[in-house]
Amino acid sequence: MGHNHHKEVSGRNLLIATVLNLIITVVEVIGGILSNSLALLSDALHNLSDTLAIFIAYVANRVSKRSSNERRTFGYKRIEILAALLNSMVLIIVSIFLFIEAIKRFIEPEPIKGQIMFIVATIGLAANLISVLILRKDSGKNLNVRSAYLHLISDTLSSVAVITGGILIYYYNLYWIDPVITILISLYILKATWNIFRETIDILMQSTPRGIEIQLIKDEIEKLPEVSNVHHVHIWNLNDNLIHFECHTELSEDRKVSDTEGLLKTIEELLQEKFGISHVTVQFEYDTDHTKSTIAG
Repeated sequence: MGHNHHKEVSGRNLLIATVLNLIITVVEVIGGILSNSLALLSDALHNLSDTLAIFIAYVANRVSKRSSNERRTFGYKRIEILAALLNSMVLIIVSIFLFIEAIKRFIEPEPIKGQIMFIVATIGLAANLISVLILRKDSGKNLNVRSAYLHLISDTLSSVAVITGGILIYYYNLYWIDPVITILISLYILKATWNIFRETIDILMQSTPRGIEIQLIKDEIEKLPEVSNVHHVHIWNLNDNLIHFECHTELSEDRKVSDTEGLLKTIEELLQEKFGISHVTVQFEYDTDHTKSTIAG
C-alpha cells in the first residue's frame, strides 16, 4: 500500500474565516435593507453561502480525520466531497435566484441609497480580503476548501462591483446599475462553481480521475516480464487527493502467493511514481478462463 498524501488543512483558519463572514452577512443584510440595494443583498446572500461553505469545510475537515472503523472502512475522508457538493449546489441555487430577481429589478428600477451601499460594501470587501488571505495557503489542499475559497474570491469581486455601483448611484442616480451588477455576479458564480460541481459528481460516481488513462496504466504494468495481462481495472478518487486502483493481474507463469510480494511492491511503486496512485489492490491470477476485458462488465 502506498503512502497517504492527504494534505492537512488548518481548522483554525477555517473557523476564523467563518466568523468573519457571518459578521459581514449580518452587516450587509442590514445595509441592503436600509439602502434598498439588491446588489448589496445579493452580496449578503453570497456571504451567507460563504459562511455556510467555510463552516461546512471546517466540520468536514474535522470529521475527515476520524479513523476508519468496521462500518466506515474507508474512513470519513469522502465527507469533504459531500461538503463540496453541498457548497456548490447552494451557490448555484442562490445565483439563479438572484439572477431572476435582478431581471425583475432591471425592468422596474427602484431608488437606492448609494452612500449606505458604498460604505457597507467597503466593510464587506475588507473582511473578505482578510478571509481570502487566511485561506490562501489551504485553498489548494482539497476540493472542499477550494470550493469555500472560491466562494470568498467571488464575493470579494462582487464587493468591488457593489462599491463601484454605489458610487455611480450616489453621484449619477444610475439605479439600473444595481441589477446589472447582480446579474454579472450571478453569471460569474455559476460559471466558476460548475467545474467544482462536476468534479464532485465525478468523484461520487467513482469515475476514472481526469488526466489518467486506463490503457496507459495497463500497458505500463504489462511491460513487466512477470505479467501477461491486466484486466478488470478500476481507478477512482476517494477524495480529491487520494486515488485508489484495483485490477486482476494474470501472471506469465504459475507462482506461489509468497512469490508475488516483490511484484506487488514493484507495481505499487510504478503507479505511485508515474500516476500518483497511492492505494493499490491487485488480485494475482494464472491461466484463468474468465474474461480478460480491461473493464469488468
